[in-house]
Amino acid sequence: MSIAYQVTGSGPFDLVFVPGFVSNLDGQLENPGWSYFFSRLSNFSRLIRFDKRGTGLSDRVAGIANLEDRMDDVRAVMDAVGSERAALFGVSEGGPMSLLFAATYPERVSALVLYASFAKHPILGDKNLLRQQIDSIDRLWGSGEFLKQNFMPNVAIDLPMLARYERQAASPSAVAAILRMNSEIDARHILPSVHAPTLVLHRSGDIRVPFDAGRYIANHVPGATMVALPGQNHLFIFEPEIIDRVAGEVEEFLTGSRRDIETDRVLATVMFTDIVESTKWAAELGDRQWRTLVEDHDRMVREQLTRFRGREVKNLGDGFLATFEGPARAVRCASSIVESVYSLGIDVRIGIHTGEIELKGDDIGGIAVNIAARVADIAGPGSTLVSSTVRDLVAGSGLRFEDRGRHALKGLPEDMQIYAALHAA
Repeated sequence: MSIAYQVTGSGPFDLVFVPGFVSNLDGQLENPGWSYFFSRLSNFSRLIRFDKRGTGLSDRVAGIANLEDRMDDVRAVMDAVGSERAALFGVSEGGPMSLLFAATYPERVSALVLYASFAKHPILGDKNLLRQQIDSIDRLWGSGEFLKQNFMPNVAIDLPMLARYERQAASPSAVAAILRMNSEIDARHILPSVHAPTLVLHRSGDIRVPFDAGRYIANHVPGATMVALPGQNHLFIFEPEIIDRVAGEVEEFLTGSRRDIETDRVLATVMFTDIVESTKWAAELGDRQWRTLVEDHDRMVREQLTRFRGREVKNLGDGFLATFEGPARAVRCASSIVESVYSLGIDVRIGIHTGEIELKGDDIGGIAVNIAARVADIAGPGSTLVSSTVRDLVAGSGLRFEDRGRHALKGLPEDMQIYAALHAA
């Protein structure tokens, strides 16, 4: 049995992230919310993540493993990375597994954090509801709608990204088996045997695991602390304020303090567009015709930004600077922009990069913005070039790229691998 794991950060203690329902180590990092959350945790710990057997990058199994087998997976991963003792962070169904591990191996658990978890699932115990959920898997799984409807219905979501994540995380039969196992879990009797310092985080209106389930754990684990968080979505990765709140509560509980976070720095995908040979066009057409052409160009670009949920940062006169929450949407938007403005008889060139940006009021800055601009500078007419970061983050999206080699970009100390987006619409 092979269990996939990843270690990031070099903090003074180990933190094992025990995933909830389903996971995929690579797929999570495609999502800016997950990526940012894990970077926060890695800032104060050595973060150890893994995919449970039967899900993600770990070996697929017949049926689904029970809590005892999954607990052994946690121990095996800790042994593999040389972790003698660690704090456990159990999310949702990862909570019962973490509770069992803490009670069974107290010498290996320094602290326990549970988010949106339960000792006995308060909803899936209803056989009618369980049957309805299982019946919906064939219809919804792989489209993104299963996770959206059941875990986070009250937030705007990149549905194609979520659809890929579902497909990468587990097969439909594995999802059904997980639901059945979750309906049977009952860890209530072990709660008094958990003696590690415990923090219970739960959203007051959680639609998947009601607040009372978390309160039950806090009331029955000796000395446990509970923090109520606002909101209804079971999963918080599309809500930046809750991401920071959860990460801050975990950091303060495990370290005794939380650092001030620069809220003016976020991860985003940056896109520059530019009309090719705009000066030449302006001279040939004259002011009036050029202005009409630019207005048509701007309207078409804004239509595509709206369609793909991009944010216009500013109009550059003969192009745009925009940001996106996800790189796949940015690439698809770029392809649509190229095709749309071609009807005007002009070509645009586009550069895209994903990285950390600085928010400066309505404007943005930082190295990621500079990289995107440099990538756009080397793009040819009608082409979209992306950095290797973008290409890696959209793996599994169906987008295709052509390797354009390594390029020296002005102002950057090292050459960067560049790719051209192909047939992205």
